[in-house]
Amino acid sequence: MKTKVKHILFLDPISKLVVKKDSTLMLALQMKKRGIDVSLLFEEDFFCQNREVSNIKVYDFEGEFEGEGPYLSHFTLKEAKKIKVSPGDVLHMRLDPPYDSRYQRYLWMLKTWQKQGAKVINAPVGIMAFNEKLYAYEQEESLDTFVGASLSAFKEYSERLETIEEFIMKPLDLYQGLGVEKIKRDSSLYDHFERKVQESGGAIVVQPFVKDVAKGEIRSLFFKGIELGTILKVPKEGEFLANIAQGASYHSVELNEVQRKACERICSELMDFGVPWVAFDILGDNVSEVNITCPGLLVEVSKAVSKNLADKIIDLL
Repeated sequence: MKTKVKHILFLDPISKLVVKKDSTLMLALQMKKRGIDVSLLFEEDFFCQNREVSNIKVYDFEGEFEGEGPYLSHFTLKEAKKIKVSPGDVLHMRLDPPYDSRYQRYLWMLKTWQKQGAKVINAPVGIMAFNEKLYAYEQEESLDTFVGASLSAFKEYSERLETIEEFIMKPLDLYQGLGVEKIKRDSSLYDHFERKVQESGGAIVVQPFVKDVAKGEIRSLFFKGIELGTILKVPKEGEFLANIAQGASYHSVELNEVQRKACERICSELMDFGVPWVAFDILGDNVSEVNITCPGLLVEVSKAVSKNLADKIIDLL
């Protein structure tokens, strides 16, 4: 008799999540409703050992969706239990960034689980291999970008882009628009650069500010190379960050042929590294970020396209 595959979602503490619209909790709840053996694993209970497959503490849960929509009306943890992770079981890496030393340690540990037969989505080696921002900047469909901490090199970059009036400066390893600043080209430009480098403890990202961001930035979700759904995130009036957590509105849109081909090409490459779940941020036809650490907005995109996209992920699994 074939053993039933267990799915374990490794995620941040519930207290850190916005339960109503959390992508991981939405996926977990829909898995349970589909009769899948699914449980939650938190940081404090995560470990690995080299001599045998680990018996690890996980949590059962219960919850409900609001009506027929993707938002959660409630979500409650039940009692913990110990389970043995068997070869073929699936461990979903759903810890939020930043990608720091803490995050790196967990990726190394997850490799041990893989060695012992568990499947990890997204695969730790794949996450390690591709920085979400730098990988986007390697694509033809990307803005002219500077990454570094060298003031002299930045001066050359800014002088080459002499017609650009404003720049975006941001950290290389944060998320949800944290640390992003719009800086004018004036006498204080280089002072801003040095301050940002010092704040970030090293290399930062600098790009031309694209005024069309006021019209919105695309978020497109893909799983195993298949588009799940796509939205346009529109900043609040007078703002430049198209971030839903910071008040941006959103609605469903269709990718154009240039955008679609770029996403499909990138997905094909990432699949070779065990990375099936990808969330693209696209500005115009420029890929601005390739999110693979913990791709989000599953709830919002599901709401916009009027489909429970967790079902599509489950079917593709």
